[in-house]
Amino acid sequence: MVNVRNSSYRAGMEHTDELTRWLLDTDPALRWQVQRDLLGADEGTWRATRTLVATEGMGVALLAEQDPDGQWAGGSYFPAAGHPTAWVKGQQGQPWTATTWSLKTLREWGLDAAALAGTAEKLDRNCRWDYDDLPYWAGEVDACINGFTLATGTWLGADVSGLVRWFADHQLADGGWNCEWVEGSTRSSFHSTLNALEGLRYRQAHHDADEGISAIRARGEQYLLERHLLNRASTGEQVGPWATRFGYPFRWRYNVLVALDYFRRASELHGTAPDPRLAEAVEMVRGRRQADGTWLQEDHLPGQEWFVIDVPVGRPSPWLTLYALRVLRWWDGESVDHR
Repeated sequence: MVNVRNSSYRAGMEHTDELTRWLLDTDPALRWQVQRDLLGADEGTWRATRTLVATEGMGVALLAEQDPDGQWAGGSYFPAAGHPTAWVKGQQGQPWTATTWSLKTLREWGLDAAALAGTAEKLDRNCRWDYDDLPYWAGEVDACINGFTLATGTWLGADVSGLVRWFADHQLADGGWNCEWVEGSTRSSFHSTLNALEGLRYRQAHHDADEGISAIRARGEQYLLERHLLNRASTGEQVGPWATRFGYPFRWRYNVLVALDYFRRASELHGTAPDPRLAEAVEMVRGRRQADGTWLQEDHLPGQEWFVIDVPVGRPSPWLTLYALRVLRWWDGESVDHR
């Protein structure tokens, strides 16, 4: 049974018993986060559930797909040619089964890195990027990919210090990043900037050395904040329909819910209050709540998956509901102590 320390939160968020049961009747990868972040369960409870990610449900299923050489689907960003999940000409979307995506997913689900002991070394020996056959932990030219790799390498204990310097060297004049810089782009991208920031935030939260990340992140955060997470600086119009279309898994695509969760994590890391420029995005998230307290799956990036992770488009999503409730609780000042 969950030991709820902050009963006022449940009332304040209209967290009904039915909604609570629905959120708890999920995979351990989601359930431990519900226990810790929404219900204020004691540490022993949520940590015990988190341990199950390695032995039950989706976590162990994804672990079982790892190749003996440390990779997934035989490739870094895309599966190896001939793999059953490999991209084929004319296929809609891209495969989400290769090493980068599988590790990103397991890390975000809370898998203990010990369950992947030896993986960092195996990837150092065996995994190369599709782009120019570069070493895996050195990253490549894509800001989003390097953001994922920085976080994953930090998690697994690989030497990814060079990627911190890469982000400093490739930060654009407006403060953000763009994966198309290699094609000559000088304007930042919402997608690239958020993925870069999350990789840098994770590095700063889980690595002791002072690598000058705060200053790099501050410029990137200002890029998004000046645009209220939503709008073009030039016209004030919404940057694109994808900005307000929520879908899980998030993969690489930007939306304001993922951006708000980044700022929530950053705020909790540094002990700072929410920036008032987030208000428009917060109210957009609040307005999407359904009468039963859930948020709907609105988008799904097509492509090969190892297995289905969340509900179809149009159905209430427990993952999106977790993220949205967590963001609103933080914004409304109802944080749960994680000690």
